[in-house]
Amino acid sequence: MAVEADTRRVIDAIQAGKPVLLPTDTVYGLSTSAYSDGPAERVYRLKGRDLSQPSALLAASVDGLLDCVPELRGHAGVIARALLPGPYTLILANPARRFRWLCGLRTDAIGVRVPELPEQAAYVLDRVGCVLATSANDPSGPDPRTIDDVPERIRAGCAAVLDVGPLPGTPSTVIDFTGAEPYVIREGAGSSAEAIERVRTALGQLRR
Repeated sequence: MAVEADTRRVIDAIQAGKPVLLPTDTVYGLSTSAYSDGPAERVYRLKGRDLSQPSALLAASVDGLLDCVPELRGHAGVIARALLPGPYTLILANPARRFRWLCGLRTDAIGVRVPELPEQAAYVLDRVGCVLATSANDPSGPDPRTIDDVPERIRAGCAAVLDVGPLPGTPSTVIDFTGAEPYVIREGAGSSAEAIERVRTALGQLRR
């Protein structure tokens, strides 16, 4: 694809550790580099989010995600491949406590996302690797379907914006797979019942 100026600005901003607005398959996200705590703290301050709250690690592909968190290979990797790419945030075991600045109070667990991204956003992640992702709204505020839905103070605090027009507007479904049984934290764009069944089928095939 031809690299447009907005896309280039978003790549440069993420690589510099600055906040950006990035579209996903569900809503607009507030993102930055995931590789150190400084950029994460900037995003948390901009959003008004408490550091005790987790944010997701977002990757362009499952392989890219596993490169960032190698411990997800094996059992957790089977879960990830069963559901991703897709409109799900998966809470998985994080025994090495990687990306702990994204994990809130539970540093032994990490939330991961591999959305079916718009082309421009996929291009960005291919260039920058994994990013921190949280919805670009005020805490407990409505999820942003368009750039205009993002609070003005958040837009003003971002170094770059990638606007691809309206998104579906329903956030991802969040499921915790760290316990003996899956636990649905939030119903969203994907069916949790279908997701759990797909995971059970995939794990069952693994045991054969």
